[in-house]
Amino acid sequence: MKLKILSLFVALAAGVGHASAAEGELAIGTEGAYPPWSMADAAGNVTGFDADVGNLLCEKLAVKCRFVVQAFDGLIPALKAKRFDVIISGMSITEDRRKEIDFSVGYAELANMFVAPKGSDLAAITDYDTLLKALDGKKVGVQAGTTHAHFLEKKVPDADIKTYDTLDQMQIDLATGRIDTAFADVSALQDFLAKPDGKNFQLVDVKILSTVDPTLGEGVGVGIAKDNTELKAKINKALCELVADGSVGKSSEKWFKMDISRPCQ
Repeated sequence: MKLKILSLFVALAAGVGHASAAEGELAIGTEGAYPPWSMADAAGNVTGFDADVGNLLCEKLAVKCRFVVQAFDGLIPALKAKRFDVIISGMSITEDRRKEIDFSVGYAELANMFVAPKGSDLAAITDYDTLLKALDGKKVGVQAGTTHAHFLEKKVPDADIKTYDTLDQMQIDLATGRIDTAFADVSALQDFLAKPDGKNFQLVDVKILSTVDPTLGEGVGVGIAKDNTELKAKINKALCELVADGSVGKSSEKWFKMDISRPCQ
């Protein structure tokens, strides 16, 4: 997983410039534990929407994909350390992250929601402002290092926010009653609801889009090192073509049962 990049980005790894995208390999950092965005098996094989987007990009750029599995909150430091060339991991584009790395155009966006036990006071709420007020004093689960975590810290500072390295850890605490609710994108929560542990839970009927607050970002993009302008231009062109021809939408229909592709702005 940590082999030296051999062709396209060997010059980048050495800090002496950029090579042609047709010359070799694209190393992609991804979490591997955020279904259906990114799932990695014991052998390190990666599947999910992120893997599809990566493979589509590699095909467009005529390079070989190599996925590197990394904890989500370590993805940006690892990219800056040149452990891989790009991040494709359901990462929302935010101003804070732009201070550290660059991004491609946004290519996808999915609503964010809370999940709560059926019959609970939270589960009955349908209004955004009422929901935020009701979260005061509640134990709220969220994955560390995400836009969801930053949103909670900003909007509900009086909640008892519990952060987790992975969704699985958060879902275990939710199922066992250690937390009152959890906040994530709707796809991750639907995955939980489809499991036996999720049978007594439901989505809170308040969809929270990135337009509500800039903390939630500007859609999902490919993370790229700030000095790699040549690669950014190639990825932007490829992504816009893949969204326009329906390839990204087709993949999102497969994984999310809906088209979450985002046309180039």
